[in-house]
Parts: sequence; structure tokens; C-alpha cells
Amino acid sequence: MPENQRRAPAVPKNIEEIEPRDDIRVRVVGTLISKDDSSVALDDGTGTVEVFLEEDDIEDVEEGQRIRVLGRVLPTPDSFEIQGEIAQDFEDVDPDVYDRVKKVVNTSE
Repeated sequence: MPENQRRAPAVPKNIEEIEPRDDIRVRVVGTLISKDDSSVALDDGTGTVEVFLEEDDIEDVEEGQRIRVLGRVLPTPDSFEIQGEIAQDFEDVDPDVYDRVKKVVNTSE
């Protein structure tokens, strides 16, 4: 990437709020409900999305695990999917505290 160009920020979103035509990069937190060799299904309580991850990242996550994914939104004919760039274990993060912090940060922008 050229020195004077910056990558678009990964904006925190609920899955139902993601607009495939407008959102470039997002970060979502949810429960991994299924996985195969190249992707996982992530559910955040507002919706479900297929997230494509690198093989090493898929090996590091398990069904039922709470994770945060930062990635690029890829529009599809019917909806969208996410090309995951980073997958983080979020098991030890208190969901209520995380939601409160997210609200404070989003209102101060």
C-alpha cells in the first residue's frame, strides 16, 4: 500500500446494520455457529454472516466460541459476506461492558 494511502477503518457494526454497498471494512462480535475448511458462520444476535478466514485462523476457533472479526464486506447477489482479516478470541470479554464501551465511543465520534 502506498505510504500516503490508509486502509479504511474497520467500523463496529451489528450484522443487521451492515450495508454492503456502503460499508468497506467492519468489525463484528458474535458466536461462531459453524465452520468448514474456508469459512465460519458468525451470529451476533441480530443476524448471521459467512466469514472467510485464513486456514490458520479457522484452526484456532471452535463452534460456540465468541470471537471478533475485522474484515472487508463483500457484496453478493442476495446479501453479503465478510473476508476476514483478523479473528480474535473474545471469550473473556464481558459482553455487557463491551456494549457499554462501544456506545460511549460511538457517541463521542
